[in-house]
Amino acid sequence: MKNFRLKHILGLLSVFAILLVVSCSDDDSTKPGKPSIESVSYAENDSLVEYGYANNMYIIRGSGFTGTQKIYFNEVDTYFSSTLVTDEVIFITINEDTPYENASNELKVVTPRGTAVYPFIVAPPAPTVKSFQPINAAEGEEITIYGKYFLNPVVTVGGVEAEIVSSSINKIVAIVPADSNGKYVQVETISGSSEWDTAIGTAIYDDAFYAPWDIQGDSHEYITNEADAYQGTTFFTKEIAGWDNIQGNWNWDDQISQYTGIHFAVRSDEAGKLVLIFNGNNWGDANYSFETTEEWIDVRFTWEDLGGMPEALQNISFQEFTGETHNYYFDNFGYTVD
Repeated sequence: MKNFRLKHILGLLSVFAILLVVSCSDDDSTKPGKPSIESVSYAENDSLVEYGYANNMYIIRGSGFTGTQKIYFNEVDTYFSSTLVTDEVIFITINEDTPYENASNELKVVTPRGTAVYPFIVAPPAPTVKSFQPINAAEGEEITIYGKYFLNPVVTVGGVEAEIVSSSINKIVAIVPADSNGKYVQVETISGSSEWDTAIGTAIYDDAFYAPWDIQGDSHEYITNEADAYQGTTFFTKEIAGWDNIQGNWNWDDQISQYTGIHFAVRSDEAGKLVLIFNGNNWGDANYSFETTEEWIDVRFTWEDLGGMPEALQNISFQEFTGETHNYYFDNFGYTVD
């Protein structure tokens, strides 16, 4: 995926600082003229480009940029920082919502002395895979991939191309190829690629618990809402009083040597804290605690974190650790493979 990395542009920013000093030291009596754009470069490596991608930074070079009032990509008023503008250079990031179909394919820089227009194509943003399900799909079965910017996508699992049954801008149905267990699903378009970080065949909970796992009692609630779920469409919640818990049932899975640990997603209605109770251990142990917020977080424990390779997975539970009542939400329980 094409992502701008700040460390790769530290040198460019140093050059920019020098340009700024030079521009400030120019004779104030020399007034800049009408703006003119000479080139656009991808900021990460300062290479000339004729098209760009949303959420990436670019360098506009030319003259007459002093006092820039507006910058437009395909008629979208794009935010810029005046501190990253000199008379000859502008650093700017293309807005994610910039249109890429039926667009003007123009870059405009507006100053008090006029407008510079430059031909420039904005390509679709790189795809984003939000999740897929079912995680434990077998060879030849269909998976549904959720996300956005799936424009003419190619789906691979562990590098092997999967057959696409149907696709839209935010959903793909594909068939799992052979030998996919323990491998990752990736979507690639002309603009980049995105991979979901849960491997095929590793789920303990994915919209529903896989037997023999479950949650004890009936004080928890399942919620189906794709927009709010971390993985797939369904997650579960429980209001947990201070120091109380939510307990998984007890079972025995000793076929775990191919895995490296466990993971799960969690959030809360406000700042909270939980302790992972693994195989009945760690009650009240802050070494196994983690903080939660209103945003989903992906929590991972390796076998080493949990005291070494266990004989079997027997139980996953959680203890509330703030001493106050909170609503906690859980999703995407599974094994890790790396």
